[in-house]
Amino acid sequence: MRLTRKRLCSFLIALYCLFSLYAAYHVFFGRRRRAPAASLRGLRKGAAPARERRGREQSTLGSEEWNPWEGDEKNEQQHRFKTSLQILNKSTKGKTDFRVQIWGKAAIGLYLWEHIFEGLLDPTDVTAQWREGNSVVGRTHYSFITGPAVVPGYFPIDVNNVVLILNGREKTKIFYATQWLLYAQNLVQTQKVQHLAVVLLGNEHCNNEWINQFLKRNGGFVELLFIIYDSPWVNDVDIFQWPLGVATWDLKLLLSWLHKYHQRSVLTRHPSWPTLQYSNLVGTVYENSSRQALMNILKQDGNDKLCWVSAREQWQPQETNESLKNYQDALLQSDLTLCPVGVNTECYRIYEACSYGSIPVVEDVMTAGSCGNASVYRNSPLQLLKSMDAPFIFIKNWNELPAVLEKEKTLILQEKVQRRKMLLHWYQHFKTELKMRFTNILESSFLMNNKG
Repeated sequence: MRLTRKRLCSFLIALYCLFSLYAAYHVFFGRRRRAPAASLRGLRKGAAPARERRGREQSTLGSEEWNPWEGDEKNEQQHRFKTSLQILNKSTKGKTDFRVQIWGKAAIGLYLWEHIFEGLLDPTDVTAQWREGNSVVGRTHYSFITGPAVVPGYFPIDVNNVVLILNGREKTKIFYATQWLLYAQNLVQTQKVQHLAVVLLGNEHCNNEWINQFLKRNGGFVELLFIIYDSPWVNDVDIFQWPLGVATWDLKLLLSWLHKYHQRSVLTRHPSWPTLQYSNLVGTVYENSSRQALMNILKQDGNDKLCWVSAREQWQPQETNESLKNYQDALLQSDLTLCPVGVNTECYRIYEACSYGSIPVVEDVMTAGSCGNASVYRNSPLQLLKSMDAPFIFIKNWNELPAVLEKEKTLILQEKVQRRKMLLHWYQHFKTELKMRFTNILESSFLMNNKG
């Protein structure tokens, strides 16, 4: 009995040792063998789906309609990503407590904030009494406020640097602009505000002498002036030219129309969209003006059939929903937008056409007033646009238009698509460049004066 127990115990011990050796063998040596096999199996399992994915991608690409923007879109995305990283790196290197507040007391402020800065406003309702937004560019935090509730003395001032956007186009506007400047002067004198710049919608004849007394160069407190319309005052030292921009309209609606335009009108030529017109002319036609001469030329040789014409004899200050829709349709469906001079050569139509990719045909002549002399100022009029190589068609007389329209007839669709691409890309670059110029000028001027 004892011998049987000893044998049983010895057998169990031997069995345990054998099991331990077997387990150790698999632990230390088995993994090395299985790992490559598992990797190979994984590769074999993944190979088929990869081939299937590639096949599906090729099939999908083959079935899509030609998209001439694809390469540019990828390049633009990469460029924006790099630009964002550069801005982020720049903003993290220096102090981020340099703050500027923009007071938008003219409609051109919305162009600056929503189109140039690409900033958002809260609330989105354009009829709201108070709207505000925030953006960080480089070393500076920008805040923007606008609306009827932004009244002198009735909102908190918690920044040292202010940009005041004003309308000085006519006498009544100048009166209100002066009240704002007197209020700002008091803030500077009481040291509640240290630096102030003004963006001014100037007079269309460039009669802006009323603001001279407020400029720092004349003993005032306005350190920088960004002025709209060509002006002999512009020196790129303390006075700079600023674009007129678009009229007040819903930016979201614009982006929605642009998306539809990109997807349907030009890229795929969807059959539900109408054929593009050669050109459009939407606006007020004044008696004995070049606009009236343009209308007469369009009636010759059937050129009016190639142009979307919607003319009126009297200017209307507010667009209706229907008239705005018709105007946007005209821009979307026209290869060219005719831009005759008004009181000034620069007009909203130029920038609105650029926003929709319709080439502006600009009447390149100086208008009456004090905006400059074309024989003295080489690029006058529209010096800012010309200095940035605007891809427009400039003509000196509307008698040149029939030849322009004849040339349009010879262009194939791909050439027109390429031209629209070029305009839209140029316009985006134009706005980005203005944003960087604007912010760099403010930073260098305000920060330098802080040190001084």
